[in-house]
Amino acid sequence: MADIKLTLVVACALVDADKRVLLAQRPEGKALAGLWEFPGGKIEPGERPEETLIRELHEEIGITVSEPCLAPLTFASHAYETFHLLMPLYICRRWEGMVVAREGQNLAWVRPNKLRDYPMPPADIPLLPHLMDLLL
Repeated sequence: MADIKLTLVVACALVDADKRVLLAQRPEGKALAGLWEFPGGKIEPGERPEETLIRELHEEIGITVSEPCLAPLTFASHAYETFHLLMPLYICRRWEGMVVAREGQNLAWVRPNKLRDYPMPPADIPLLPHLMDLLL
């Protein structure tokens, strides 16, 4: 059997006071461009998932999140053609600063019952029922 590379990524469902969830659209030139996903990114060597999220949320959308505000919700385990993705999904309801697209990506605040209207990468889709159960 071929060696499958395991890729660790962490994502965050930011939930605002109206129970809307932030989605970011993958920019042109990236794999899966045009699809919508939860903000987050690759876990760097020596980094804990919470540290990655704090860093990525600041880099991507300009907000400051403190670790106690990150709660693990569920995770995705998905086999892509060239790698296997393992992605914990955290939920966050409190942060500092305004959400701004710092990398030119489109952002959308989406009601839980409309999340399925946004095309997503295959790994993200199984996360939706968990999030919808929590918010609806």
